[in-house]
Amino acid sequence: MNNISPKVQNQVAMLQQVQQQLQTILSQKAQYEMAAREAKRAQEEIKDLAEDAPMYMSVGSVIVQKKKDVVYSKLSEKVETLELRIKSLEKQEKMLQGKFEQLQVQIKAALEGKNAPKAA
Repeated sequence: MNNISPKVQNQVAMLQQVQQQLQTILSQKAQYEMAAREAKRAQEEIKDLAEDAPMYMSVGSVIVQKKKDVVYSKLSEKVETLELRIKSLEKQEKMLQGKFEQLQVQIKAALEGKNAPKAA
């Protein structure tokens, strides 16, 4: 990399940083999507149960008995919050993907310009 200009070296470093940020966002998004699926699955499971069916919720390190409507409501809130986070991460992902592609084009153009044969 000694024969590459400092500007291109900086762009390569920025590209690597954007790539790491993108990987982090994709990982967080996958975790939130999995948690949302689990909450939705729990909602489906309790939807058809009787109103007086015993329900338990984890509150910190304690499990307490709650009414069905309270549990369902908490699950709905959880799904809504997770879906908002997922949308936010998708916006960040899209922005970073655009930045990543832009940097790739700039680096490629700089490297091709440097390696292009000079007209005589």
